[in-house]
Amino acid sequence: MNVLSVRDLTVEFRTPGGRLRALDRVSFEVGKGRILGVVGESGCGKSTLINAILGLLAENGEITSGTIRMSDGRDLTKLGDAELRAIRGQRISTVFQDPMGALNPVLSIGRQMRDIQYRLPLSRAEKDARSVEMLRKVRIPDPESRLVQYPHEFSGGMKQRIAIAMALMMEPELLIADEPTTALDATLEVATIELLKELQRDIGCAVLFISHHLGVIAELCDAVIVMYAGAVVERGEIGTIFHHPAHPYTERLLECDPGRLHERVGRLPTIPGEIPDLRQRPAGCIFAPRCHRAEPRCAEPPPDRSVGPGHVARCWLAGETAEARA
Repeated sequence: MNVLSVRDLTVEFRTPGGRLRALDRVSFEVGKGRILGVVGESGCGKSTLINAILGLLAENGEITSGTIRMSDGRDLTKLGDAELRAIRGQRISTVFQDPMGALNPVLSIGRQMRDIQYRLPLSRAEKDARSVEMLRKVRIPDPESRLVQYPHEFSGGMKQRIAIAMALMMEPELLIADEPTTALDATLEVATIELLKELQRDIGCAVLFISHHLGVIAELCDAVIVMYAGAVVERGEIGTIFHHPAHPYTERLLECDPGRLHERVGRLPTIPGEIPDLRQRPAGCIFAPRCHRAEPRCAEPPPDRSVGPGHVARCWLAGETAEARA
């Protein structure tokens, strides 16, 4: 069963320079109990995707086509503000990149964790007891005494764990984790990944994990979608994508991972060129201007090609052998 199903989602923004298509026919599913990674360069549309799912697009943004369905079949793009507020925090929760920005600096941790539970018909003492138990699950030492403390009294890693605890307080169907380890050092990053995996197994929720860190995606996720300039150029299981990429962009992205370098180099590998102006998208393949394997047919929009079970790439070359391309 899919907890979230996104089909042909297109989002555009009105700008002084014209309409900007930030998402272009994005499709994917997040299955129950699964962790789906979303990876791509800055500007690929990851944040826009999150905001579209949550119904939090800026005033100049709009969903021009597509659907976003939860497990009950309801299309989130058709719901009003009140219905979306009822879903956010209860059925869909979010952990943001900056825990200090997610926590209110003038309210105690206990107050903020009680406020999240406003839908529950429980007493203050019962809500505090649930908060303590959740803090214990995310390994906050002496959680009983922590409820009266304020965000500035915790380290960065502890604040992020508190943010995770708050996001999971209502045991949502879907947790959206927006680069939650970016602000942490390497040791805390590993600990946070292990914590997320453990909590996800305990609660049984699905996770949409946004990151630019390929190593984190490989360690945590079951499947991954690769985004470029607002489009999903490849999607599939983790092992398949990392060991048998079918899209040239995915290949180049993996080559740029410092963890794959086996010797010291004077300059890290990069992908030549820049992301195109999304107000004037190329008529054909969006990656063609930067692609080392571009061909004349790339001037036409490429189809989504099935490369194998659950493995799809939006590329004319996907699934073709070197002999067939020749």
